[in-house]
Amino acid sequence: MQKVTCARGFWGGLVGLMVLNGGTTQATLAQTSADVQLAVLQYRGGGDWYANPTAVPNLVDFCNAEMGMTLSEEVPYVEVGSPDLFNHPWVHMTGHGNVLFSNREAEQLRSYLQAGGFLHISDNYGMDLYVRAAMARVFPDVEWMEVPFDHPIYHQQFDFAQGLPKIHEHDDLPPRGFGLFHKGRLVCFYDHECDLGDGWEDHQVHRDPEGVRLDALRMGANLIRYAMGGAGGF
Repeated sequence: MQKVTCARGFWGGLVGLMVLNGGTTQATLAQTSADVQLAVLQYRGGGDWYANPTAVPNLVDFCNAEMGMTLSEEVPYVEVGSPDLFNHPWVHMTGHGNVLFSNREAEQLRSYLQAGGFLHISDNYGMDLYVRAAMARVFPDVEWMEVPFDHPIYHQQFDFAQGLPKIHEHDDLPPRGFGLFHKGRLVCFYDHECDLGDGWEDHQVHRDPEGVRLDALRMGANLIRYAMGGAGGF
């Protein structure tokens, strides 16, 4: 097993998971932050998991330019049930419709999150009921909590004293950030009535004002920095 020098929380958890499972799989772990690759979650059920194709690549570019990260510019799609899920410390999920996880997929996603992985879900509008049902299979005994405004995820590189920025109107309700916690660690962050992913897309897609788009990118950068172990993660 190669020495881990970045994304320590995730890779340390992954190594522990492999040991507990008695696994013999040899993982090629990241040596520098350039080897860290974010991903977009591909799921079943008919929802458009492929929505907002420019979103995460633009967020990667922003993090590299504004925070001195050297994340891989390649952002693959990864299936919930694929072992490749464990190659990515931060995974983004979005869409407008149904989400279905099989028992095996739910178990794998749970193992990924418990091992130190991080899932960000951005409701692109219309997926709230489906997200909650699907994640209830992943953590049947864990309730969604509204993440308080003083939580570190709102205060990484950029400060959001009032929580999530409002990116798109949807039902004209205030943006809310919900979380699932495992052993005190936020493992899944869900933005509702916000649509961060839309704010990350190319400007010509939604033509958001530059200030709105910048807020979305800054909050996304906070999510990545938090998943990588906080402000000192790199």
